Amino acid sequence: MHEIGLVEAVLAIRAGRLDPEAYAAALRTRARQLDPILRAFTVLAEPGAPAEGPLGGIPVAVKDIVATRDLPTANGSAIDADHVPEADAWVVARLRDLGAAVLGKTVTTEFAWRHPGPTHNPWRLGHTPGGSSSGSAAAVAAGLAPLALGSQTFGSVIRPAAFCGVVGLKPSYGAIPRTGVHPLAGSLDHVGLFTRSVTDAAFALALLAGASDADPHGQPLPPFRIDPEQGVEPLAAPRLALVRIGPWDQAEPAALACLEAAAERFRAAGGRVESLALPASFDGAAEAARTILACEASAIYAPLVSGHPDKVSAPLRDLVDEGAGIPAGRYIAARQLQAELRTGFGAAVAGFDALLTLPAPGAAPEGLAYTGDPSFCVPFTYLGVPCLTLPAGDARGLPLGIQLVAPYRNDLRLLRIARWCETVLDRPRRFPAL
Repeated sequence: MHEIGLVEAVLAIRAGRLDPEAYAAALRTRARQLDPILRAFTVLAEPGAPAEGPLGGIPVAVKDIVATRDLPTANGSAIDADHVPEADAWVVARLRDLGAAVLGKTVTTEFAWRHPGPTHNPWRLGHTPGGSSSGSAAAVAAGLAPLALGSQTFGSVIRPAAFCGVVGLKPSYGAIPRTGVHPLAGSLDHVGLFTRSVTDAAFALALLAGASDADPHGQPLPPFRIDPEQGVEPLAAPRLALVRIGPWDQAEPAALACLEAAAERFRAAGGRVESLALPASFDGAAEAARTILACEASAIYAPLVSGHPDKVSAPLRDLVDEGAGIPAGRYIAARQLQAELRTGFGAAVAGFDALLTLPAPGAAPEGLAYTGDPSFCVPFTYLGVPCLTLPAGDARGLPLGIQLVAPYRNDLRLLRIARWCETVLDRPRRFPAL
């Protein structure tokens, strides 16, 4: 049963071909068997009776910075190890209203920043799964859950999804309310999704997108509905701009070859893929994003660092110190540039349906101490535009992905393009041998 995707499970349960209790029990059993090796979860929930709804009977893995009223939310920190919130995060409450059940809480780096947890990459256990949504990406890749929640402030959905060979979706900024999600930097934080297919991601986003009075950031998406029977209608022969952004000279040959091979397949299928250089104004996006993150994280975490100096990591202390030293004018300028670039992004990519680029410089690095370079994701997170990563190749037995990016609030269009790309790539669904 672990090979069933989200939409497949929904349809099978509706048709009576799949017993929801047996399905949830099978995934829970698999998680209990494999998690001592994988270390994707901090805690697994006790079973409950299946609920009614569009996601009735579906177990969902939830990143451990997302509040759950019945399970500890430790935020990857010893400080909050035993903390059980009084209320669910907005997105968890929404999942429960839709009939889904929380399978368990997944490992995150400390407060979604750099200090890693114990999760292994399921494709090669000595390698990182990426971060900060480490456990969520690994859980979906290993067949422990068909859907997992993550978050992204720099590259924490797209990068681990690419490293673990699954679909990762970072919707437009504010598309899924963050009420009850522990902040790292409110002007950059996004709730994101991990699934095994584009249709699964689209179906989940259509149900989870919304608005919350307690989260004033962002703008709700134009509503859309995905019929699970029909799936996502592909946008045929899209126009893709191949963008070399970030430290392109540090990209590994295998990743570049994977991207070029995907581009050639898209061209052969009737798509248009042409190189595009973004305007020079976008060159400052990464530095400005770092300014915002350091300033906002410093304001949030300075009291915690001073109050618990023995329980916080060096990366968090360094981030707080960095933010404390940044002048207010530099922060204000970074926020102004963010708004200008987000508004101007559509014009900058006019004539194209989406951007095609790398999600990471290569495959997952060896070791667990470093979760990988987010540089290829940061500019687009800063803009708040929707991004999606697709599995597209392999290097030394580890997954490689491609990243697709669209203008702000064009999430459905991005998903339609991604569905076409997924069809053209036609990669069989695989699971690691654990």
